Amino acid sequence: MTESQAPLEDSLNQQARAWISRLVSGEATVADLEAAQSWRAQSALHEAAFTEAARLWERLEPAGLNVLKRSGAAMPDRASRPFDRRMFLGAGGVALASTAAYLIVVPPFNLWPSLSELRADYRTRTGEQRRIETTDGVSVEMNTATSLNLRTLAKGHVRIELISGEAAIATASGGTGSILVIAGDSRVSAANAKFNVRLEGASACVSCLDGSVHVEAGAHVLDLKAEQQVSNAGHSLGAPLVIDPAVVSAWQSGLLIFHGAPLVDVVAEINRYRPGRIILLNAELGRQPVNARFHIARTDEIVTLVERVFGARVERLPGGLVFLS
Repeated sequence: MTESQAPLEDSLNQQARAWISRLVSGEATVADLEAAQSWRAQSALHEAAFTEAARLWERLEPAGLNVLKRSGAAMPDRASRPFDRRMFLGAGGVALASTAAYLIVVPPFNLWPSLSELRADYRTRTGEQRRIETTDGVSVEMNTATSLNLRTLAKGHVRIELISGEAAIATASGGTGSILVIAGDSRVSAANAKFNVRLEGASACVSCLDGSVHVEAGAHVLDLKAEQQVSNAGHSLGAPLVIDPAVVSAWQSGLLIFHGAPLVDVVAEINRYRPGRIILLNAELGRQPVNARFHIARTDEIVTLVERVFGARVERLPGGLVFLS
């Protein structure tokens, strides 16, 4: 790097961090996302600065953002505003000190909603749930962090595109309409049924709670009956599994129910509903079976359970970051 390049790169790094802080603030709009894309496309240096800033935020989030907010620092509206390095690290670098352990346990995750999520007809934030009723007798319960598009077609047919998250869908008993749900590579169709669809990345999980549903993934086709569940891997479908509908749909009543589930899976599920993140640092601890139910409004009860039942050490950091070891 030449002396003439250094001021430019420092400036771009500050602007890139300002963009990232805006995008992860929870208040970003489609216009913000498009403007950020335009900014990073200006040159290779812009792209490199943006990538590095995103990588650091990926390690710090969510503690970094919440520490920044609690410090009283103003969130920049646009990249033209300077971004102080001390503000970016926050809390004297406490979050950075935990970065290595954090990355070992938690895989990379999306820092902000995708453009398709922001443009969705309906969207819920972390911990939020929402119910939608259509004029065709179809009800949709959206779970936490869910985005979907909904269209009413001719003759009472409803089409839903699940972009991310989870939804419970019910059609009116004795109705003449039908519903089609597109979730990743899966297509789910039904009439007079209740079912749950969950999309994580490209993998969809379909649970039939009542009636029957027709599931397609590529050339694979399966008809699910009540109390059956199937997941897809790309364009193929796995074997159907027997489920307890009460457990699958418990979130609709504000509960999460676990029967012998390994603690690592329980923590991953609870992290979907709470701000911040609970992180397991002990692989053996993560294999411990859990039989419990938690209220979605009181998800931190799991921390108390792990501490008292399994004797785990608990370390709490700003921003809802909790380490269990």
